[in-house]
Amino acid sequence: MREKEFLPLVSERLGIKELNDMQRKMLEAVTQSGDIILLSPTGSGKTLAFALPVLKLLKPASGRVQVLVMAPSRELVIQIAGVFRAIAATYKCTALYGGHNVEDEVNELRETPDIVVATPGRLLDHVKRRNIDLLPCRILVLDEFDKSLELGFEKEMSKVFLHLKNVSRILLTSATHTDMLPEFLKLKSPRTFSYLEDNKQLRSRIRVHRVESGGKDKLQTLLALLYNMAGGSSLGKTIIFVNHRESAERVAKFLRNSGASAVLYHGALDQREREKALALFRNESRPVLVSTDLGARGLDIEGVEHVVHYHIPISSEAYTHRNGRTARVDRDGQVFVIVGPEEDLPGFVTIDDNYHIDAGVTANLASGYDTVYIGAGKKEKLSKGDILGWLTKNCSVDGKSVGRIDVADHYSLVSLPVDVAAGILKEGCNQRIKGQKQRVELVR
Repeated sequence: MREKEFLPLVSERLGIKELNDMQRKMLEAVTQSGDIILLSPTGSGKTLAFALPVLKLLKPASGRVQVLVMAPSRELVIQIAGVFRAIAATYKCTALYGGHNVEDEVNELRETPDIVVATPGRLLDHVKRRNIDLLPCRILVLDEFDKSLELGFEKEMSKVFLHLKNVSRILLTSATHTDMLPEFLKLKSPRTFSYLEDNKQLRSRIRVHRVESGGKDKLQTLLALLYNMAGGSSLGKTIIFVNHRESAERVAKFLRNSGASAVLYHGALDQREREKALALFRNESRPVLVSTDLGARGLDIEGVEHVVHYHIPISSEAYTHRNGRTARVDRDGQVFVIVGPEEDLPGFVTIDDNYHIDAGVTANLASGYDTVYIGAGKKEKLSKGDILGWLTKNCSVDGKSVGRIDVADHYSLVSLPVDVAAGILKEGCNQRIKGQKQRVELVR
């Protein structure tokens, strides 16, 4: 398959009209022998850059694992699996990660997948339980390898590697350059493709503003900043980064009490809560995401207009990855750094200008959309089409008003205008979807 053969598929499934230089080079490189190391900054289209070459190397589905992708976080696993499911629809792709229902994963593995995307720990658990046979696997991708080492996954990955006797191609991606690679990898004639200089291009698309806070407690400054950012229109997708879970909860509670449609995201939430938080942010019913640095890597969310550093990041890497949530691919982004009276900015923070808050500005920070929860999902054989049909036929909803529909394993979320969402509840709760009465309620 050549680039022009991939484009219609990528355009239809992912809405990408043209491959970037990195993606084209990776497609070309995979036709030659040898392993590949891809050094690429966040927001550069890295997932597609390795997914397309893998698709090119795939043989017809044979009921055996052909490809293994290991990634350091649940969110990254979910994102990668989503890309593969979109562009490799004729192949079965299974995602394995901590916090996911183990029984569901075991059931998924009863029909052997062609592509496995997994966190190292969860994958090793399935290997030990003999739920999966990795011996036939030919292609191994280690995504964000630097992060995997940083989080201490080297031992687990080396144990998995013992079961990969027939791997003939390895693709390794990293956001940082490293001269030290673990011995278990045993790369063959590796070629390195570095796009780390693209960080300079990313910086040119970002405007960094310094925002002075009159007091140590920055909550009122944050609220005034959001008012100014929204101006006379709605606030675009905004991620507010803090350094601690307790701070995330405090900031999110304050913003909600102030009328903002905000959602919380940090590592102490269980997997379903994290999935729902990201879904609400993506579908714009909660356009403000308050997050720890958990949200600084592995989240591929389109259209993030603003990043706010409520707390100054503790490292240059954290700062870079936070900023990388905006200005993705070729878009521009705005970054705001709130500075307290006794704080000094570290050298890795370069300011473009001082942002002066107009204290007289107020704005509506509530979203015009709300999200309806349905207590059934993929495992109950519910699809987006089923939900859209139920809304239009049984609830008299205009299909054009229906926003994003997310179908998880055991629940679904639908974004609707606030008045429409409220209007269907009395009617909808008494309706059957595909013959089954389902729990239907607003997400609170």
